[in-house]
Amino acid sequence: MEPPTVEGGGEGGPTVGQATGSGPGRILVAVYALLALAATGRSILQISEYFHRAPVAYLLSALAAVIYLVATVALARGGHTAVRVATVSCSIELVGVLVVGVLSYVDTAAFPDKTVWSHFGAGYGYVPLVLPVLGLLWLRRHRQSR
Repeated sequence: MEPPTVEGGGEGGPTVGQATGSGPGRILVAVYALLALAATGRSILQISEYFHRAPVAYLLSALAAVIYLVATVALARGGHTAVRVATVSCSIELVGVLVVGVLSYVDTAAFPDKTVWSHFGAGYGYVPLVLPVLGLLWLRRHRQSR
């Protein structure tokens, strides 16, 4: 039996029983969905047309797209298991963008074109760098309110 959803939450945080994808979480879910769509499109193009130039970079882009999709669904669904999945997804995403961001500056030959996580997401307005932090903060507030 699902706990009742309570509207509001004060200070912009979720309330007891409020889904992670409701209230301000809707914006987070929408941005994740948009980034999942953009990353999927770019990675499909890069893999199908330019794979020989930087296979690892383009496969990492495809991995990022899958992670964004998983995070989108988990954040939208809410619930105990979905919150755990979203937390793992956002954590992997944060580590990925930090590691690939550093590697793209250290080994520029491996990242000849912009990918989702290269240069800390510069090609996407640094949204890939900020989004997992916001996602993890939102999930933390959600856990604290339960």
